[in-house]
Amino acid sequence: MPRDSKESKKGPAPGSSSKQMTVRPVDEKDLIRRLKQGQQWSCNVLVDLYQERLLKLAWGITLDKEESREIVQDVFFTAIKKIDTFRGESGLWTWLRKMTVNACLNWKRKWKRRFRWHHTPIETQAIIPARGIETQEDTPETLLQEKQEQKAVADAVARLPEDVRTAFVLCTFEGLSYQEIAQVLGIKKGTVSSRVFRARQIISRSVEKTLKDQ
Repeated sequence: MPRDSKESKKGPAPGSSSKQMTVRPVDEKDLIRRLKQGQQWSCNVLVDLYQERLLKLAWGITLDKEESREIVQDVFFTAIKKIDTFRGESGLWTWLRKMTVNACLNWKRKWKRRFRWHHTPIETQAIIPARGIETQEDTPETLLQEKQEQKAVADAVARLPEDVRTAFVLCTFEGLSYQEIAQVLGIKKGTVSSRVFRARQIISRSVEKTLKDQ
């Protein structure tokens, strides 16, 4: 199916809105009620509230920018379509996050089966939280060093095995507990712990080697 016709069915696509909305504080229960009523305003607010975080999460798992955008767009489309099934047992973010993780993992499995998986290199910003405001104590040397360290970490995360990277991203950048990650991924808590520990070991050794060679 042509991409244009697909996108036209989905309504607001992440990152493609012609108008940038200023999102005001929104009561989640009211937002859900409006979504169930089919109000277009509520769909736009949902996208503006969560698309950036979902894109970063998807990037951290797929390492593919274009597919991440497509996955997140599909997640929003599915969420809006199935909003009547949302029972409110968890928050909207938790619901969207689980859908995104599952969609990313399904995408990776599909491409592995076809032996066609490739990716566009991920930018540092996609998996490394944004730095705070610079202070007067910052110097060009310290800023350069920090940038090098961030890139080294991002590169190391990108090279992690998929299952290890997914657990690490959910733990470190999403702040989920081991129990929450276990529920999202459908694995044991101990497995999550070992994967996160392995990720930290690999990243630590990789960053140390990279910075030593610079």
